[in-house]
This record gives sequence, C-alpha cells and structure tokens, in this order.
Amino acid sequence: MPDLTSPSVHPVILCGGSGTRLWPASRESMPKQFARLVDPEQSTFQATARRVAEPGLFARASVIAAAESRFIVAEQLQQVGLGADIILEPQGRDSAAAVAVAALHAAGTDPQAVVLIMAADHVIGDTQAFRAAVAAAAQGARAGAIMTLGIQPTRPATDYGYIRRGSPLPEGGTQDLGQGPACAVERFVEKPDAAGAERLIAEGALWNSGYFLFRADVMLAELETFAPAVLAGARAALAAAATDLDFVRLDAEAFGQVPKISIDYAVMERTGRAGVLPVAFPWSDVGTWDAVWGVLERDRDGNALRGRVELIGTRNSLVHSAGEGLTTVVGLEDVVVVTTPDAVLVASKAQAGRVKELVGQLRARAHPEADAHLRMYRPWGWYQRIDIG
Repeated sequence: MPDLTSPSVHPVILCGGSGTRLWPASRESMPKQFARLVDPEQSTFQATARRVAEPGLFARASVIAAAESRFIVAEQLQQVGLGADIILEPQGRDSAAAVAVAALHAAGTDPQAVVLIMAADHVIGDTQAFRAAVAAAAQGARAGAIMTLGIQPTRPATDYGYIRRGSPLPEGGTQDLGQGPACAVERFVEKPDAAGAERLIAEGALWNSGYFLFRADVMLAELETFAPAVLAGARAALAAAATDLDFVRLDAEAFGQVPKISIDYAVMERTGRAGVLPVAFPWSDVGTWDAVWGVLERDRDGNALRGRVELIGTRNSLVHSAGEGLTTVVGLEDVVVVTTPDAVLVASKAQAGRVKELVGQLRARAHPEADAHLRMYRPWGWYQRIDIG
C-alpha cells in the first residue's frame, strides 16, 4: 500500500454536464451524477464524495457545479454527512475553466498543493484500489508531472479515448501497482473505431479515465503557457466571486469571457509534463443506458432490473422503473426500457447513444420533460408538479 503520510491530496469533484444520453432519469434539473442509476442507496456524486473522504490521504473536497445544481449538491452532501467547498459556475465553460479555478483555489492555501480532478458521474468498483492509485500517482505529481490514471482496457471500446505510453518516468516518480510502471504520455488518442480500438489495445494503450493529479503551481504555469486566456478569466472570476449562503459564486461576467475548451485540448495534449499510471480497478463513466446495463448485476437471462418490474421472455435488457409505477416487458431482447412518472423511454441497447439526439428533438418541440423533472429542488426543499393541463 502506498505511503499515506505525505501531504494530503486536494480532491476536486467536477459536477458539470446534464447527462442527456441517460434521459429520462437524467435531465438538466437533475443530471445523472445526482440520480441513483447504479446504486439504489446513493448517487454517483455521493459515491465519489465518499471515495475521497479518507483523512489520511485527502484534504477537504471541493465541488465545482452549475449554479442550478447548488441545492442538490448541498443536500446530497448533507445526506452522507460530508462537507465540501462548493464553487458555482454561472455557465458551463468546459473542463479547462474548471481546472483553472480548482488550481487557483488550492494555490490560495498552498501553491504546491496536489490537486486531484475527478468526475462526479464515474462508477469505480474498488475504493481501496482507487485510493492506492491516487496515493501512488500523487508521488509523480509532487515531482512535477501532471499525472493521469490510465485504465487497463477490458474490451475494444469505441466510446473512450486512449493513452499511448511512452518511456517510464524517472525512478521514484510513482509506484508500480502491478500494471506496469508509470510512464510519460506519448500521445492522447481520440475515440477510435472498432478496428482502431483493437489495434491500440494490442499496442498496450490505456483508457483515458479523465482523472488528473498535479501540483497547483505546475498546472497554473502550464495554463499560463498554453491557455493564458482561460487562466486570466478564471482568476478574474474567482477574485470577484461572491459568497452566497454556503456557496462561492464565480463572477458571471468574468467567467463568461473564459474560452470554452477542455483541459485535454488546452493543456494535456500540449504539455511535456503529462504522465500516466496504469491501473486496473473496475471503472465506467456510465455515459449511456447500455453502459449502465454493463455495470449492474444481471439475472440469469442477462437482465438488469431496477424498481417495480416484471418480465416474460426478455433477455439481455435493462428495465428501470422509477417511482411507484409497475413496468412490464414481454418478449424483447437487447432493449432499454426506462419509466419515470412523466416520461417513458424504449430503445435498443445498440442505439442507446442516440438518446441525446432524442432530447434535442424534445427541446426543439418545447416538451418540458426534456429538461425538467416533476420534482424541482429549491433552498427550502422541493416542489412537485401534480398535473399537466
């Protein structure tokens, strides 16, 4: 087990995104990271917050979320008995802006603080292995590398990016967790086709998990070099931020000027400091209903079931029934059926990724169900629509 006595890692949970490919359970008013899609007892955001609630390794967490999600974030943290610094984005400006804010926020306490960037909507099957990986990669971050966790592929996935490994990092950079040594990143590869994915795996490439560890001062220097406008806008937005209840609200005018670009394009694909630690814990970004089916327990017919469900002659399907209604399926195979109190989705698993396209069509036709759930959260609690007329 890696040494946990070194300075704490500052975890930052990014809660942006609306998860439209998981409609109707995930909508703008309650994105997928706050819905109980995988675990009936907790959301993936709550699971993520718990994963970094280890005082021997992690400092107090920070959460960067959309302003519209502020009450959901606060309530869900309270439900699991955890606190965090909650920083609100007035609008989404992609991950480079969020990373810049995270680095600036951590540097305000310690310029050399090690920051862990993580998504709120990932499913990880082994918390101890994840913590060991973070502790090991943090060694490389303290030495000046911008580390990422590279997942050992389990299939030729076309929905993930890949990382080609270069030469091993200098001795003492990070520990080897049994999947090979930490290496410099030779190249980040965009989502490939099936043949390309098989070729990448044969060459030893890893899945790009999107987890990054770095010293705050190192990331700020790289942003200054490769994305100065992002850094300048984030610095101005944080400097003019206002405290609102228990939230830090970034200045809307300054943040609106930040270029909209991912941290991958802004820094990671351009820096000479990128390193990758190979890891093998179970991981999924549960981006589609097909992926949700893949991480859930399944019965002997290959069906993953949630809620009040009854099936006859149905195989290899996901049936998710939210609320008190009963959902029944007869004689289907490789389908997704999701029912909520105000909407129903039926799709083939093979085309589950097109749900995002469907949501765009619903918005174009002004269906309120595209973005709003029946239950809406406010600072005093929630309200629920009881009729449509």
